[in-house]
Amino acid sequence: MSVSLLLIPLAIAAAAARAGLTKGADTSVCTVETRMRDAELLAAALRDTRAAVTPDGADLVADWAGVRARFGRDERHIWSAHFTGDVDEPRAVEIVRAVDAAYGRQVQRAVLARLTERAPAAGLRLESRSVTPAAVRLVFAVERA
Repeated sequence: MSVSLLLIPLAIAAAAARAGLTKGADTSVCTVETRMRDAELLAAALRDTRAAVTPDGADLVADWAGVRARFGRDERHIWSAHFTGDVDEPRAVEIVRAVDAAYGRQVQRAVLARLTERAPAAGLRLESRSVTPAAVRLVFAVERA
């Protein structure tokens, strides 16, 4: 079986939903909301979902048990994912949503790393950090005025 998903950015997805554009012309193509932009973070997110990830030119190929997905971008930099193997549309959408959630965690890690790395140059010292499933809280002390 083969399923293709168009992974549209959240802002475009909201407009498409309002316009009722949830299915493509081909019934094996549907749209899924995503926040994915960065290929390196996407590769890390795919690995977080236990995929074996292989770069193929500008595309990323992800393999799970019995399912393969090719992630690529068009000229507008909108991702699409073409699934083959033991997968139907609901399963493909479920996989993309899991990858999107993992991508969100990757973005969070990258932002936290950037904040803690740049804090000393801004005169800040990290005093505490707490992580819960719902939030990350960083407390910085001002080192200099």
